Amino acid sequence: MTPLLRVHDTTVRFGGTVAVDHVSLDVAPGSIVGLIGPNGAGKTTLFNVVAGIQAADTGRVELAGQDITHARPHIRAQLGLARTFQRLETFGTLTARENILVGAEAHRGWDRSVQPQAVAAELIDTLGLGPVAGRRADSLPTGTQRLIELGRALAMRPQLLLLDEASSGLSAYETEQTAELLRRLAGEGLTIVLVEHDMSFVMELCDRIAMLDRGVLVAEGTPEEVRTVPAVLEAYLGTAAGGGS
Repeated sequence: MTPLLRVHDTTVRFGGTVAVDHVSLDVAPGSIVGLIGPNGAGKTTLFNVVAGIQAADTGRVELAGQDITHARPHIRAQLGLARTFQRLETFGTLTARENILVGAEAHRGWDRSVQPQAVAAELIDTLGLGPVAGRRADSLPTGTQRLIELGRALAMRPQLLLLDEASSGLSAYETEQTAELLRRLAGEGLTIVLVEHDMSFVMELCDRIAMLDRGVLVAEGTPEEVRTVPAVLEAYLGTAAGGGS
């Protein structure tokens, strides 16, 4: 199967620090891929390269077979890429509905057939935001704001969705509901790549997992394959395979 996203031999340096070190990663259409690693591993930097926020020193990024290495973020959005951020980026003074409308209106900028109000209504229903649709985003709990941010990204009708810490600040119930929603979206053909620290969330949700450590891709495979890699055990369990304490 031809990858929807292909990151090839990508390197990012900040002065003398190599944040991403010759990383290559393929993401199949309709799959959910988790990007894990300790703080400072280069996960968000790699995300920013894919989104067009950070230029790479070397390498190439392709979306649906098209080279987007030097494309600006708004061009990538038009080609079907959307993302959320680790730090909440909702428009606090706008209502939940208005936040989602922002994404729908942006999409209408390059597809005049889009009906923003209809898109917003559909996503409010999908995300269960009806009871709070008319409330200001900054008056709502973190978990609800993350759903609003997700709705705004989905309103752009992406084929590739980048999620940065999707479960951060969520209750156990909200985390499970988010996982169920993402599984459903992937089942409908959306491709999802997420940066995440919640290992149980990643292991239960993702089809494949890639781990970065100090900018290097040290493990990549199914959850079953990755959970036995010594570098993963060391980073998340404090022990290496075959070792003891």
